[in-house]
Amino acid sequence: MSPEESRKLSASLEDYLEAIFNLAAGTEGTRSKDVAQTLGVAKSSVTGALQLLREKGLANHEPYGCITLTPKGRAAAREVVRKHDILRSFFMNVLGVEKEDAQRAACQAEHTLGPEIIGRLVSFIDYVAASGKGGRDVAGEFRRFYRRRPVKERPKEQYSGGESTGGTESGSVAVGGENG
Repeated sequence: MSPEESRKLSASLEDYLEAIFNLAAGTEGTRSKDVAQTLGVAKSSVTGALQLLREKGLANHEPYGCITLTPKGRAAAREVVRKHDILRSFFMNVLGVEKEDAQRAACQAEHTLGPEIIGRLVSFIDYVAASGKGGRDVAGEFRRFYRRRPVKERPKEQYSGGESTGGTESGSVAVGGENG
């Protein structure tokens, strides 16, 4: 499945694909009960999602049987997992966000960020890693910069119920004298 096709899936269906992919890794498949538990949804919700995934040619499932992904479903799930891993890595390793907060943020962002932004994040992560080989710790420099900011200038914690635009009063962030 191309990135364009996977963008047509709802966030919910992407979550189901990701859960099935992760649960079935290295096994013959998974059960709807396990998917429901992983996602915190009712088994009836899993049944409905499986029907949609089956109609799209992404999953195989017979009542009371194991759930497996088709080759097209595995490709779509791999793309969702790849985006999730990139985002989680960026949040944790570059921004210094705690693991649980990074996990939640990645789950939310993976459904909305397109391939262009994900590609740029990967390039930035590669840049940070390459800079480290030259003795420069770009991610560490950022974390030290962030910690030195007075607390009143820091945005409220977005993932713990705070309401923050994450930037200036207008919601934009000035970078190098230019607006985002």
